Amino acid sequence: MAHTEHQTMRRVLHREIAGTIGVLTDEHDFRAMRRYRSFTFDDHATYLRQVETVLKTRAAQGSHTTIALFDPQDYAVYCAENGLDPEAPSSRTRFTAELAATGPTVPYDGRPLATLLPTLVDEAVRQATWEYATTLLTRLGPCPTCGEDIGRAAFTRAAALLVRILDTAPPGDRHLVCSVSGPPDTVISVLNGEQDPGGDTRLDEAETLEFTSVLALGLGTRSPGGLVMRTSAPATADRVYGWRLRAGRLEPLTASEVFDAYCTDVESGDIISPESGVDYCEPPDLGEEGTGHHH
Repeated sequence: MAHTEHQTMRRVLHREIAGTIGVLTDEHDFRAMRRYRSFTFDDHATYLRQVETVLKTRAAQGSHTTIALFDPQDYAVYCAENGLDPEAPSSRTRFTAELAATGPTVPYDGRPLATLLPTLVDEAVRQATWEYATTLLTRLGPCPTCGEDIGRAAFTRAAALLVRILDTAPPGDRHLVCSVSGPPDTVISVLNGEQDPGGDTRLDEAETLEFTSVLALGLGTRSPGGLVMRTSAPATADRVYGWRLRAGRLEPLTASEVFDAYCTDVESGDIISPESGVDYCEPPDLGEEGTGHHH
């Protein structure tokens, strides 16, 4: 009787243990892991089906599971730095536990793995973009004239500008894109906001942090770039407008400049037919926040 009760209690506790599974999302990473003899899968599609079966089984048992992006290159570095044998399954377990604490994850909620994996990859890209922008901002150091931390000041200003941009936007859902040109790379961030019935805009916290960091990078490094806003509301035409980033400032684009940007093929330079139901217009005035002199 006591033995049966102990088994029951252990099953209850097992259901309350949260788990994380690291997933190899593409063929390239899958092939990289096959160099380890202890990794016994030989087909990526079969591997993904087995992962999904494990996720469904755990969900049916009442267990919560998060999915993490397993990067073979990061795994090799992790094993080397911690003196672990990369062939040992326990090493992969430890690495996956580290991912759960520090890396991007998405909860398994019953949706097909084919639907969840793009979300996971987007989370990984968002985190990598934020880390990259933050690193570059940190390296800017203090202003040689006043001693203020340039990166921190740029982030504070970018946050205020974003609030101003959202506050002056017409009613509707918002889609913002910010791009900052190298060197060495062009950094792009996207922010989506849905407007609730009360008129407030709901923003994802991680997306907002990444977007603000990229905008701050353009302001703080005085790099060229741009910011475009698109608003959508029922029974009205979408409105598109934007600003160019130049010398650490946001300068409004004219309606014709916005039209040209949206109706020109980036690669060929050919004219593209404008979308129906879209107004290309000038942005609202941001006030002193958008025109003042800064670092």
